[in-house]
Amino acid sequence: MSVPFPASAPSAEIPVVRLEGITKRFPGVVANRDVTLSVRAGEVHAVVGENGSGKSTLMKILYGMQRPDEGTISVRGEQVRFSNPGDAIAAGIGMVHQHFMLADNLTVLENVVLGAEPKRGLRLDTAAARTRIVDLGERYGLDVDPDSLVEELGVGDRQRVEILKVLYRGARVLILDEPTAVLVPHEVDELFASLAGLRAEGVSVIFISHKLDEVLRVADAVTVLRQGATVRTVDPREVTARELAELMVGSELPTPETRESTVTSVVELAVEHLVVRSTDGRVVVDDVSFEVHRGEVLGVAGVAGNGQAELVEALLGLRPSTGTVRLGGADLSDATTRQRREAGIGYIPEDRHRQGLLLSASLWENRVLGHQGRAAFRRGPWIDRKAARKDTERIVQEYGVRTPGIGVPAFALSGGNQQKLIVGREMSGDPSLLVASHPTRGVDVGAQAALWDHLRHARRSGLAVLLVSADLEELIGLSDRLVVMLRGRLVAEVDPSDTTPESLGSAMTGASA
Repeated sequence: MSVPFPASAPSAEIPVVRLEGITKRFPGVVANRDVTLSVRAGEVHAVVGENGSGKSTLMKILYGMQRPDEGTISVRGEQVRFSNPGDAIAAGIGMVHQHFMLADNLTVLENVVLGAEPKRGLRLDTAAARTRIVDLGERYGLDVDPDSLVEELGVGDRQRVEILKVLYRGARVLILDEPTAVLVPHEVDELFASLAGLRAEGVSVIFISHKLDEVLRVADAVTVLRQGATVRTVDPREVTARELAELMVGSELPTPETRESTVTSVVELAVEHLVVRSTDGRVVVDDVSFEVHRGEVLGVAGVAGNGQAELVEALLGLRPSTGTVRLGGADLSDATTRQRREAGIGYIPEDRHRQGLLLSASLWENRVLGHQGRAAFRRGPWIDRKAARKDTERIVQEYGVRTPGIGVPAFALSGGNQQKLIVGREMSGDPSLLVASHPTRGVDVGAQAALWDHLRHARRSGLAVLLVSADLEELIGLSDRLVVMLRGRLVAEVDPSDTTPESLGSAMTGASA
């Protein structure tokens, strides 16, 4: 059960951080327009808004990754100019990114001190580092064994390591970018307990999230951005999630709820006795068997690191496996990734930057990525650029991709619009099976609602969907059936209409066994 976040302690009148009149322009777009943000000492201040609303740019400016074209930054009443993140860190500002930046082959201690190693003469003073890490962990409820290898840690512990890294460097202001995106409910509770400890010690937290219920639970103040500008700063005790969503996007909070059945008796995907091993020989997917029918969404729930990613990669032929994979009755067990894609498997990858897009390539080039062999995009041995551009324009229109043009590089789009482009590309390939891995991770409520609608529409049209997600409400709302993956095995099947995020989270951790 979640616990309410306690009220904040009184703060000094002078803001610990104040951004005033911040404007940042990029070619063809104004990312921030006269933005003001004021954060008090010992305050959790949430910043919310659609993808493309300017949140990321604003945080990059505060962290010294970008410079504003106009406006000022003040820290504890003194105006500052940051040329790089080192300047921000020196001013007591740290940032924990959504995608963790840890070296798996190093220990917790080595990751925390990397770049800020305490020395005794010419040697690393590991005793001093270990003492400080343990003290910080005990003080803020961030206990992690300093000698553990990061690769052996779960997601919640990895996040603690990231927070310890910035605290170790003396941060008194923490920027947390989507910190609960990959956490199960009890890990969210643990994170919020740690934030309460930080706040009680006067540490300020800037909390970036699309989960409005969590924002209302954890924040002392909420600033809403829309189209690059500050809309309003509100007291979370005086607004509802619905009202906050209306401030963000002008519509009520969407729901993934899907209860009308479209499941047919036709098996589209049949997986039997699938086994996947890691590079060091460990079994990471252990004798997994399941079916997905046409018109069905089969949800896969599990704490990150329990084999879901390896399962998805094996189905796409990206990772060696044993066992049988059949699509529409055809045996694809020995097929290459290209053959599986051409047989009808669409794929929304977990990491859109690493696996879904060429960030420096144009939108129309990304549209044909993975589909460049299709006759519709070929003119002899060459890509038919005219056809590719025309179809990209269609996807931009149908899927609501906000962009100044199809010739801009993919990195110029917000995360939500990048995701819409990927979904449009994969849906446009006429797949019979869609493997959707965290399809709405890191997108705002407007983009999330649009992506849910596309999945529901495709399901009604007979598409079989394998859905892997860390968003338990999304899994419960969209799935016709749910299976739980734990330590590489399918350990339970759950009826989505008869479960809650808390009970599903318990099954994912083995607590309900």
